[in-house]
Formats: sequence, structure tokens, C-alpha cells
Amino acid sequence: MNIFETLIVQPIFNLLIGLYSVIGDFGISIIIFTIIIRFALWPLVVKQLHQVKAMRKLQPELAKIKKASKGNRQLQGMQMLELYKKHEVKPFRSILVLLIQLPIFIALFQVIQIFTTHRERIETFTYGFMQNIPAVRALIDNPQQFNETLLNFVDLTKSALTSNGFALVFLIALAGIAAYTQYVISKQTMPQQTTKRFRDVMAEAANGKEPDQSELNAVMMSKMVKILPIMMLFIMIGLPGALALYYATSNIFASIQQYYLLKKDEKEMDALATKEIKREGKKATAKARAKVAQNAEVTKVTRIVAKDESKGKK
Repeated sequence: MNIFETLIVQPIFNLLIGLYSVIGDFGISIIIFTIIIRFALWPLVVKQLHQVKAMRKLQPELAKIKKASKGNRQLQGMQMLELYKKHEVKPFRSILVLLIQLPIFIALFQVIQIFTTHRERIETFTYGFMQNIPAVRALIDNPQQFNETLLNFVDLTKSALTSNGFALVFLIALAGIAAYTQYVISKQTMPQQTTKRFRDVMAEAANGKEPDQSELNAVMMSKMVKILPIMMLFIMIGLPGALALYYATSNIFASIQQYYLLKKDEKEMDALATKEIKREGKKATAKARAKVAQNAEVTKVTRIVAKDESKGKK
């Protein structure tokens, strides 16, 4: 086994085979596995959504910077970076959860391949202590008894393109759910601001007006929110049903998770998002008071010196 298989594929394989040994249904095992992964990512998701809330609160400040810079892109960019740094906002932190899930997705694909086309490697990937579990040992000794279905109806090792009947309808519906929930979770985390339409930006560019980079980025992001689910639909149709089930379950859980954190727990999120802003405000106030006190002290000393000089002249 290589490093990727040892560090990522093997733990995922053993978690899945452990769940399967208890449940006996591959589909239900994947659903439970997905929920476990989402709970494990909860702290990262909380930090990601704190960034979303902070970015939304900074929208008025970003608008002021855009107006004050008067088309100076370099100045605008520098001031935006300073604003992000001041409030400890990291705009790219939101992709961290996605980057962490990518190797899990790839590893899960390899796990499915082991369970379907490379069953002779089941014992190789199973931890020693797991091999003592009777259900796992029975699967190692007779790998053909592995149940790769969901509720004994849908073969999750096949894709929608290679299925027919009920399995075809179910897998297409699963791919549709994965695509739609991708749209939902993307909309939940988008900045709440009105953007121009793409045609309006292009029309302004055609008239000789240089497009604003922030507006162009916002337009492209809004377009990607609509295009990405369509791409995801076609990708999921061509992948094994187990991956579509994982992705759909993950997105459903993520949408509920984000709704709860962004709506139900809004007061706490607002407090955390404004914590640094208030802290910076206190620091600024303290500095201002110190400066006033320093100026007052300098004025006092100046008056005393002037008074002494006046007495000396007399």
C-alpha cells in the first residue's frame, strides 16, 4: 500500500467494513459513515460559517472602500486586504471543508473498487484487530457474500448509465438530489448582496467602461452557483451509486447543518463574527485616549517651560 492508501483509504475502509459488519447493508453503512464524517467536520464548518457571517457584516465597509478608492484597483485591493486582516477574516477558508472532503471522496471510490472488483484485497486492507470480528472474518473468508445494495434493491456499485428499471430511476433521482442540494448549500453561503447581471457587465465593457473586478467576481460566483449543480448531476450519473449516495447524504446533512448555524444560532454567530470588530474598536479607543493624554502632558510641560522663561526675562 502507498501512503495515501495507508493514511486515508485504509481507515475509511475499516470504518465502513466495521459498520457493514453490524448493519449488513452497504447503503445504510454509507449513510451512517457520511453522517459520522460530517460530525467530525463540524468544528471546521463552524469556523467556515463564522467567516461567512463576518464577510456579510463587512459588506458595507467593502462598499465604502470601493467608493473611496475611485477606481484605483491597487488601492482598493490593499484596503480590502487590510480590512480582512484587521478583522481576521480569511475569505478562502470556506474552501477548506471542500478540500478535506476531496481525498475522502477519492478514497471512498477506491474502497468501492476493493469491495467490487478487488475483493481479494479485503484482508490486506482490514486491520488485524478488525479481522477478529466474526462478520468481518466471514467476509474475508467468503468475499462473494458481500451485499453491495441499498435495502436489497439498488446495486450501489453500478452507475445510472449501467442500470435499468427501478435502479436507473433511483440513481438518477439520487444524482438529482446531490445536484440540487449542492445548489442549496452554495446559496446559503453566498454573500448577501445584489449583483449586476452578466449581460449588464458585458454591455458596460462593450461601451468602453472597465469592469469592476469585485462586481465581475460576484457575477461569476452567482453563475457558478447555477452551473456547478448541473455539472454535478452529469458527474453523479456516471459514478457508482455509492458515491452518489455519499454525496447526496453529505449535502443534505450540510444544508441542515448550515441552516441551523446560520439561522437558529444567529445570535451566537453574530457575537462571534463581531468579536474582533469590537476588540479592534476598544484598541482604537484606548490608543486615542493615550494620544490625548500624551498631548495634554506635552501641552502642560510646554506651558511650564514658557512660564519659567517668562520669569527669567523679568
